[in-house]
Amino acid sequence: MKKVQQTKSPIDGSIYIERTYASPEDATQIITKAAEAHKHWRKLSVDKRASYCNKAVDAFIKNKEAIGEEITKQMGRPIRYAAGEVAGFEERARYMISIAKDKLADTLLDKKEGFERFIRRESLGVVFTVAPWNYPYLTAVNSIIPALMAGNTVILKHSAQTPLCAERLADAFEEAGLPEGIFQIIHATHETVAGMIKNPDINYIAFTGSVTGGESIEASASGLFKGVGLELGGKDPAYVRADADIPFSVENLVDGVYFNSGQSCCGVERIYVHKDVFEPFVDGFKKLVEGYVLGDPMDEATTLGPMVKSSAAFFVREQIEDAIDAGATALIDTSKFPMDVGDSPYLAPQVLINVDRSMRIMTQESFGPVVGIQQVENDEEALQLMNDSEYGLTASIWTNDKDKALELADDLETGTCFMNRCDYLDPELAWVGVKNSGRGCTLSSMGYESLTRPKSFHLRTDI
Repeated sequence: MKKVQQTKSPIDGSIYIERTYASPEDATQIITKAAEAHKHWRKLSVDKRASYCNKAVDAFIKNKEAIGEEITKQMGRPIRYAAGEVAGFEERARYMISIAKDKLADTLLDKKEGFERFIRRESLGVVFTVAPWNYPYLTAVNSIIPALMAGNTVILKHSAQTPLCAERLADAFEEAGLPEGIFQIIHATHETVAGMIKNPDINYIAFTGSVTGGESIEASASGLFKGVGLELGGKDPAYVRADADIPFSVENLVDGVYFNSGQSCCGVERIYVHKDVFEPFVDGFKKLVEGYVLGDPMDEATTLGPMVKSSAAFFVREQIEDAIDAGATALIDTSKFPMDVGDSPYLAPQVLINVDRSMRIMTQESFGPVVGIQQVENDEEALQLMNDSEYGLTASIWTNDKDKALELADDLETGTCFMNRCDYLDPELAWVGVKNSGRGCTLSSMGYESLTRPKSFHLRTDI
């Protein structure tokens, strides 16, 4: 008897979806079909691939309201925000489609008498995308669309928390008329996924998730000489300089911390504030956080939904309690958030001050609606603390001095440096992490490099 995958909604703990796991034999058949389809797909022109992909995006975005409701029920994001992910999906997809022809064009070398020389970007074969639940479409699109545009075929394994997201994408490609075998989905156990990675017909693995998950992916691919792209976690810092616009910084950083209940790889998890503006910043921050409404995410009035599951909320509660025991001060009265019950995924937002790096809340990824705010003496101390992390995904500097921001950013150990913004992914920029935040690159023109391989042509014509 095949195992069944159950998705419990964080709204009320009820079973929302059940799907049968694919067997290892099913997985092998899917991979074989993808490898066979690749032989034909790679021969199509970039324009033809773009036509299919654009039609799939058209089919997907027309269902944005239903898709938004499904996101809410699967992972708990407030309904008022859920459909917004569809717009982000379209932005990234359309951009990567629009640049494909130029990026994938042959690189012609300077003329050399008697020779014709050029470099061509070739598809890899079968790309296996393993996507997470927190931004189920925004994470998946980063590899799916450029992989297809580059001539690869794709197999998508989505999180057990968000299986309908994979199915929605499959429906969109089917409506677009994409030939069979080019884009497929699978609901599979970790053991089956590990076996798929070892299959010689899988040529590249695009994984987004935890550091622990990334370690498992790398272990499965070890010694197989195939590409692995890893988009992992973060403990992203922000630094508010003395010259920052405080109301603007407060408004944007509160959103950067608490949107999606803090369940964002590039969400802000620690804030360093210059001593001259510490008090007004903290006062404004606390006041804005107290205005959040924690509740049923299907209610339009709710601005903070539940975390994905009770165990995730318990982990954050432990971090908060440990910090308080070590001397931190909690600024938010959680009794004003009656939905916050100790054994549920509903967790009130929290702000901690009097924090330092001895506390897990300032070093260990929280992935929840909490932030530590620490006072600093100067830029040098802020820079040292921002870099004092095993992660390096994004970092933001809040200032009116662009030159100073660039000077500090040059020394930041991170994949993306922001000034006066945070928690945003621009598809025209390379998305990359350093240290334990991963390796590889998605989006931008550079996002095509890991999904293709260069092939050199050296033709002698003077005989």
